[in-house]
Amino acid sequence: MTKIKVLPKPHKYAVCAPEDTPIKEFYKDFYNEVFIFYHPFIKPKSIDYELFEPETYPGKNEIIEKCELVTWQQFLILSGIQNYSFLDIGLRIQVLGLKKQYANEETAKTIRDTCEKHRIIAPTEGFFPEFLMNKILRSLQHEGHEWIWSGDEFCTERKLEYIDDLINDNEALRNQHLSLFTHNNEVLLTTHWDSHFSLLCSDKKAISKIVKFAGLEGYYCDDKSEIYWSLQNTLLN
Repeated sequence: MTKIKVLPKPHKYAVCAPEDTPIKEFYKDFYNEVFIFYHPFIKPKSIDYELFEPETYPGKNEIIEKCELVTWQQFLILSGIQNYSFLDIGLRIQVLGLKKQYANEETAKTIRDTCEKHRIIAPTEGFFPEFLMNKILRSLQHEGHEWIWSGDEFCTERKLEYIDDLINDNEALRNQHLSLFTHNNEVLLTTHWDSHFSLLCSDKKAISKIVKFAGLEGYYCDDKSEIYWSLQNTLLN
C-alpha cells in the first residue's frame, strides 16, 4: 500500500493567508499589521496596446518606462463604478473567480468597456504589480535589506535573490503564486492567486515607510478582513 504524502504546514512568514481565515488572525504570531495594496491598471503610452497578451506581454521595466499607472481611484472616476469593493468584485468576475450568486456581470462589463474605451489594461490576477515592485524593493534596500527570499505558493521551494538583480531584471517576478520575504522575516510581500491586490505584512512603522515610498493605494486590515474583503463589505451593506 502506497503511503499518502502530506505536506507539513507552510511557514506563515512565507505564504499568503488562506481564504477562510481573517488575515490578521492568520499572521498574528509573526506580523501585527497587514496592508492590502491594489494592483494598478496600465495605460500604454509608447508601446502597442495589442502587446498585452500572454504570448507578448511586456516585461516589468518596459511597462514602467513605456506605460502610465492608473490607480483604482482614477479608474472609479473613469468608469463610474461605485467603490473599491465593487471594482474588486468586477475584476474577480472577469477571471471567473466568484460563485454565480455573487457575480455582478454589469460591473464586469463596465470594467471591460472602460478599458476598451480608454485603452487601459486591467491588472492580472495572481501577479505582483509591475509598476510598484521596483519601488517596494528599493524601499526595502533603504532599510538595509540587500537580499530577499522568493518562494512559490506554498513555499515548498524558495530562492535567495539579490534585490538589485530583481530590480534590473525585466522578466523578474513574472511567476504566479509568488511570495517575497526578507531574510529574517521582518517583511512579507505576497499575493493571492485569484486576486488583484497584494498583502504587505510587517509592523506598522515598516509598512508605513514602504507605503509612503512606493505610493501604495490600499488600506490596513482590521481584525475581520479576509481575502474576499470586497464580498464582506457588500454583503454587510
